[in-house]
Amino acid sequence: MSKIFTPTNQIRLTNVAVVRMKKGGKRFEIACYRNKVVSWRNKVETDIDEVLQTHTVFTNVSKGQVAKKEDLIKAFGKDDQTDVCKEILAKGELQVSDKERQSQLESLFRDIATTVADKCVNPETKRPYPVSMIEKAMKDAHYSVKPNRNAKQQALDVIPLLKATMPLERAQMRIRVVLSGKEARKLREKVAKLATSIESDKWDEGQLNMVTTIQKNYEALFVAT
Repeated sequence: MSKIFTPTNQIRLTNVAVVRMKKGGKRFEIACYRNKVVSWRNKVETDIDEVLQTHTVFTNVSKGQVAKKEDLIKAFGKDDQTDVCKEILAKGELQVSDKERQSQLESLFRDIATTVADKCVNPETKRPYPVSMIEKAMKDAHYSVKPNRNAKQQALDVIPLLKATMPLERAQMRIRVVLSGKEARKLREKVAKLATSIESDKWDEGQLNMVTTIQKNYEALFVAT
């Protein structure tokens, strides 16, 4: 009985997300796990092995056709498979169906609205808006989701846009800061720059006790302190 062999330059993969890049007149593709490409680009996922199904560059993932070494060198100036995979992952185009793309955009739209609702309040009531109301306001403002930017980045764009049509302001946090040591005065200045108001600011035997109000922005507070 005759046997059928798979050519050595072919690798069969299933259930993959393909990222494609054209360079040097050639098409190159990499095989990734679904939902991991965006996480990598947003720096949520940092382990390349959790993103790539294989550290192999293809000319056609669906057919399992592996790119030739000489083509990689000509197009990328190197033949290190992992390095080339990372470049394609960063600059290539994620191949998704129309249905998948629409689902991703709808999910990102909801994430943006959720982020805005978390960071902002109605200045008249000092209470947050329901996410559904933020979503409606975004639709009324004809906001178009940008698939290559994460929800937090786009929320910062949406906030001033919505302020033009509804009462909206950044939520505030009232915090107490205690600082001591030789860096205390320098850190105090950083915290003060974040403050929208300072209720008290006292030094006692080289230790600072400050009560202040800042915008609800945990990342900025972390950097400052």
